[in-house]
Amino acid sequence: MLSTPAAGGHFRRGGLPWRLRPRSCLASPPSSSGGGGEPEKARPLLAERYRDGVVKRYISDGNSKLQLRLEKHESPVNAVEDENADSLIPQAIWDFVLPAGFPGSVSVDYLEYMLLQFPTNVTGWICHVLVTSSLLKAVGVGSFTGTSAAASAAAIRWVSKDGIGAFGRLLIGGRFGALFDDDPKKWRMYADIIGSAGSIFELMTPLYPDYFLPLASLGNLAKAIARGFKDPSFRVIQNHFAESGNLGEVAAKEEVWEVGAQLLGLSTGVLIMDTAGVKSSYLTLALTWLSVRLLHLWLRYQSLSVLKFRTINLKRGRILVRSHVAQHTVPGYVACNEEENILTWERFLPPQISFGVPMERMLGGDESSDMVDRLLKLYKNEKYILFFEQFGSREPTFLVTFKESATSMSVLRSLWQAHWLHKNQLRQEEVFPWLEESLVALENGFTDFLEQMCSAGWDQNLIILKVPKEPVLVLEHLDQEV
Repeated sequence: MLSTPAAGGHFRRGGLPWRLRPRSCLASPPSSSGGGGEPEKARPLLAERYRDGVVKRYISDGNSKLQLRLEKHESPVNAVEDENADSLIPQAIWDFVLPAGFPGSVSVDYLEYMLLQFPTNVTGWICHVLVTSSLLKAVGVGSFTGTSAAASAAAIRWVSKDGIGAFGRLLIGGRFGALFDDDPKKWRMYADIIGSAGSIFELMTPLYPDYFLPLASLGNLAKAIARGFKDPSFRVIQNHFAESGNLGEVAAKEEVWEVGAQLLGLSTGVLIMDTAGVKSSYLTLALTWLSVRLLHLWLRYQSLSVLKFRTINLKRGRILVRSHVAQHTVPGYVACNEEENILTWERFLPPQISFGVPMERMLGGDESSDMVDRLLKLYKNEKYILFFEQFGSREPTFLVTFKESATSMSVLRSLWQAHWLHKNQLRQEEVFPWLEESLVALENGFTDFLEQMCSAGWDQNLIILKVPKEPVLVLEHLDQEV
């Protein structure tokens, strides 16, 4: 991590990470400076806004000391929350059931449709419960003329298993809905991996019949979570296929392929189950399942690998800027997608970049307001602020916070600067000249980067690099520019 000497404004590498000690609010006027001159007045530097209404203000107390003040505002920060402020439904519920940016992010008929769709689905599942009971009676679990309690109890256990699994889909859809547009290939692959884990629990039920309900419920929960990942991911993939706006036809033809595969798979599975070895040996059954499942996962990976997306997410954005910084070239979308690793998490790719970090973490413990002033001045022409932290001999982690007017292009610019800094490692004690050099390189090279992107077939309108929702950086001092 960087540390700072008592004077001189120089920063050096190594040492322990800084930690900014909590400071109290401005309870008393700043003390007068020595020498008989007029003391500098306390002045606000910047503020960070959070979605829960908290505002963290960074203030220079007049003696180059930094103070923090936390404020809690009753009215929410963004416009969407303002519209729902008077609602009896908590904001967390709105965020859970409605798309981000509602109502501006969806069509005007979205909410009315969903309000009617909900009771429609409720009645459908009531019918499902009743039919399940009838099916179980038909195969000999109780009867209408005899003891029907057994069939009813079995039906309740069966649908309870389904209900526990449904909670998985509820959690995924409400909590992680914003993930799928960015990297559908990764989440579609993870859906199959999670579904495979769920099948293991179901495969164990013959070994432990007394624990059928918990094992089947765990299996159904995992498979429901997998479906929560699979369905929205594949809808993004279908939308990618429908280049002429024929999404309905693409989805219908996909059903033809899927049903054909289902019929062939069911027929093959019945033939396998009818063989003597599988019927008589649980071990043979388990090994057969394992072999087919591994083949299934390999085929899934191969099928996702052939997808060629033109959208620029963080993974593909990293590939593009790394190539331009290192070789002054930008690969086309075909080569970029082939280089993209489906299973890798973006946060673990070098260099490590953390987006949406508070300024307090950037300062790392420096209590001087001079560093905040220097950062604000350095990035006055950018819609973000980038710094870094380093622990011992490890590679530095680049920290990025965004101003309130930041866009996807701002995220792309911060990616370019971080990769330039990673390639041109700090070779001196001075940090700020190194950052200034990177911004000069960004200013001179980013235009060429965009031009090469266009020449390589990338569309700048398909950049889906999302700006973190919090904290939102607001410059407050009159001398600063937002």
